[in-house]
Formats: sequence, structure tokens, C-alpha cells
Amino acid sequence: MQAKKYLITSALPYANGPIHFGHMVGAYLSADVYNRHRRLQGQESLFISGSDEHGVAIMLNAKKAGIPYQEYVDKWHKEHGEVFDKYGVKFDFFGQTSADYHAEETVKWFKVLHDKEYIGTQDSRQLYCNDCHNHLPDRFVEGTCYVCDYPDARGDECPNCGEFIEPAKLKNPVCKICSSQNIKEVSVTQYYLLLSKFHKEYREWFEAKKDSWRKTVWPFVDSLTKEGLHDRAITRDLDWGIDVPLPNTEGKKLYVWFDAPIGYVSNTKKYLEDSGSQEDYLKDWWQNEDVELSHFIGKDNIIFHTIIFPCMSMASGFAKAADKVPANQFLNLEGKQFSKSTGHYVDALDAVNEFGQDALRYYLLTILPETTDSSFSWDQFQAKVNNELANNIGNFLNRCLKFTQKNWSEGLPASCFAGFADSDEGKLISSELKEINEHLDQQNFRKGIEKVMALGNKANNYFSEQAPWALIKEDRDKAAIVLAQSSAYALCLGAAMAPFLPELSSKILNHFSGIITEDQVKRLYCGEVTVLDEVFANGHILSIPVDALVPKILDEVIASKKDVLKT
Repeated sequence: MQAKKYLITSALPYANGPIHFGHMVGAYLSADVYNRHRRLQGQESLFISGSDEHGVAIMLNAKKAGIPYQEYVDKWHKEHGEVFDKYGVKFDFFGQTSADYHAEETVKWFKVLHDKEYIGTQDSRQLYCNDCHNHLPDRFVEGTCYVCDYPDARGDECPNCGEFIEPAKLKNPVCKICSSQNIKEVSVTQYYLLLSKFHKEYREWFEAKKDSWRKTVWPFVDSLTKEGLHDRAITRDLDWGIDVPLPNTEGKKLYVWFDAPIGYVSNTKKYLEDSGSQEDYLKDWWQNEDVELSHFIGKDNIIFHTIIFPCMSMASGFAKAADKVPANQFLNLEGKQFSKSTGHYVDALDAVNEFGQDALRYYLLTILPETTDSSFSWDQFQAKVNNELANNIGNFLNRCLKFTQKNWSEGLPASCFAGFADSDEGKLISSELKEINEHLDQQNFRKGIEKVMALGNKANNYFSEQAPWALIKEDRDKAAIVLAQSSAYALCLGAAMAPFLPELSSKILNHFSGIITEDQVKRLYCGEVTVLDEVFANGHILSIPVDALVPKILDEVIASKKDVLKT
């Protein structure tokens, strides 16, 4: 049975630095496409995210910058919002985990889990710096990974193998506060999420996902959870975060992997309140079995969204666990990992300011690392944009619309469009549009955009083979029919592109403004090509100037980008 509503989340970006392409393809572009797709189908959806604003890394960098923690996270929250806006990623709500409304929701979850005895205290070993006299939880320490020997593993996670790190096990630990290696182990008492007590219930839920989750996700999680679940510490002795809501816990804060995913829930509640909705955020959304819940994440977030948060949700009773977790793999840059410290890095905001939304969304969607790691290449970026988006789609639209406007300034009559929906071309387009919908229903975004480009190629070939510039010299009426059918192709392309390239789609559809409604665009997107009979019932006049819709990228621009990476 198809879901009645769709709740879509993207991993909360950490408010500790700029967004790069790896982030965009990991959790945001595909989620935005999916949200737009469901709304084009006429479905009700909510698209929720927000800044993750607690944790040691933020504390370290705020101190290094010499500014208060709140000012530091507010700065990155604002910049991240600007990046998403320029890429056309349109959240319904983009909140902050430092906000009071989020603390209120998080405390509620903690208390219920504590009352149900899924949270308890445990003594553990923690690293302590003898030189600067600080405890070293998580990212306060780095060292060599004890699983894969990666030399720069963090105290919370190894960025190389993805292992959830126990800091005391790191080899060659280094204090990130003062760079000392004069480190010892001490005993500390912290609150733990007792995942081990929820193993049976978790596995019953998880095993039902075997056939619906990506093959890169389910087997990985299965191997981690088959024998049992490990308890995880959820508090730290810090001065930034949400206070533990229990007596005699001064100085203890709830840590990021507990409070951050609750941000999806608190942000939903805040959105509904701010929008004046009468819906209940839990009953109507987070606990509603008629809602499909999808978490869009990168593979470094798989553990949190497939193990920890589902257990928290089900054990607390506050939320259903995820229906789908379409985790993407990693995106590299020219074959190597993104690294800001070494300069092997591309700032997403700078890039979109230079190349625009259409070019970057298109290329990044074609290289989404859905099943394997992929790599951003400046040469491939230029080739795909110039050869596929500009030469194929852009060239067809430019030639078709300009030729029509030049030779039929009075407009094409309705008779030229008659019968197209029932023609072989019309039936083919209907089939293609429905297949695009099917790919996106299954969250196969690369296949979806490949199908859109294939439709664009068919339109381009049709226009070239019919050669209206030659046909008009012999039979103007036949040429008019070719132009009418090419215009119908163009309109269908505009609808098909709507979830993938909303800016380019809008430019195309703008040439048909006044004759097509929003509802008709949605029907056309879903493959109801007979809507064209309604749209062109009175013919069509191209009344606005036709400009080049997709600018090409120059060789010298790409050369300069590659030179920056070499220096």
C-alpha cells in the first residue's frame, strides 16, 4: 500500500565549517529531488533538517576563533542555509539544536528512556591530558585507528573505515587542545543508552528491511547487530550542550549522537507550530504508520540512523523507526578524499556562485554515489554540462523555440497540436515520464536523471531528423506540425526536469506560462500526456524572448580550477 504522507529528513549538517560537494551528494540533493517528486505526484510531504550545533569539534574551533559557542554555530547555520538556497534545496524547516525548543524535546526523550531503564550509568575508561589537565572525550583526541591503522582517526569515528571509535583504544593518542602526547587513562562515570537491552526488538524490526534497503546498507548493519548491540555513552563532561535532566549531574551534557537525531522531531514540531498547523507532530507524522519516513544520509551516518536512532524511537514510543535509509557512499575529488587542510577541496558556495545551480545539480546528480564511491572531476564536469546539458537539452530548446518564435510570431494554431498525445511520439513520452516516476519512487535518482536526459536526446533527434528549417521551404503547414510537436516535447521536458533541475525547469515552463496550470504540470509529470490536448486547445504563442538556457563552461575556467588543486 502506498504511503499517504512522506516525512523526509536530511542529516543535520554540523555547524563547524563550510558545505562541500561530498555533503551535497551525501544527504541533500537526492532528498530534495525526492521531496519535489512526491509533491509533483500530488502527495503530502515534509522535508526537515537543521544544524547540528553541539559537540567537541564545535567547542574546539569556537575557542580557536575566540568567539562564543552560540555565535560560532549561528554563523555556520546562516551560511549553510545560504548554500542550500542557492542549490535549490528547499527544506520546509531548517532548525538549530542549540534552540530551547530542541532542548525541551530532547529532555523529554531522555526522561522517558531513563524511566524505562534504557538509560543508566556505567564507569568507563577515558583519556586525560596530563599537560593541559583536560578530559579528552571524542574529538578532543586523535590517534591511529585500532581497526585499520589510519593515522588520523578521531576519538569518535574513523573517517577511513567508519569504525565507531572507543577513544581509550586509540593508538598513539594526541590531545587536540594542546597537542600533547602525555596522556593517561582515567575512570569516569557517564550515562549510557543501553542498546543491549533492546536487541531482540531491534532485530525483529531490522530484519524486515532486508529486501527494501540498499544493498550497501542492510548487510553492513546486519554484520554489526546480528550478535548484539553495544551500549553507547550519551553524556560528556562539557560546558556546551543540553544539561542532563537529573539531580547531581552538574557539568554533564547530553552528547551529539543522542540529541542530534531528535532534531528531526523537534524541528517538525516547531515547523507545525510556526505554520499554524493543527496537526500533531507525533500522532500525525512521527508515529503515523501511514507516513513513509526516509532518512537521507552519507555512509558515515549509517550507524546513527539505522541502529541508534531507531532504537531510541521504538524504545521511547515517541516515533516510528525509519522505513527507508537511502545512504549514499563517499564522493571524492579527482580521485582523492576532500581535505580542507591540504587544499584538496571545493567550497560549494563558491562553486554555485560561479557555475550556477543547473550545472552543479545536474553533474552532482549524475555522479551520486548511490552504491559505490564516486569522484568529482573538473574535466568530467565540463564535458557533461557542455555535451549533455548544453548541447543536447539546451541546444534543442534554443533551436526549437527560437525557430518557432521567428517563423510563427503570431503563434502556432491548435490544429498543429491535435492528436499528438495519442501519436506514437506522445505514447513514448508518456511511457518515459512514468518510468522516471518509478525510478524516483524507488529512490533511484541516477537512473531517473539518466531517463530525463534520454528523453531530451529523443526530442533533439526528432527535431534534427524532421529538419523544419528545410521543411518550411517546401511545406509550411507540415513544418508547423513539427514545431508544435517539438514544443510539446519541450514542455514535457520542462515537467520531467522539475524535481532534478528546478531552475531550468522553471525557465522552460515559463515559455508556456498562461496556458498551463500548476495542476496540469503535475499531471504531465506523472505521464498524463493527454493533458497536452487541454494545454494547447487554443494553440500557443511564444511571447517572451528565447535566450540560451544552459551556458557552456570555458576551458580556461576549468584549467584554473585544476591548477588550484595542484598548488
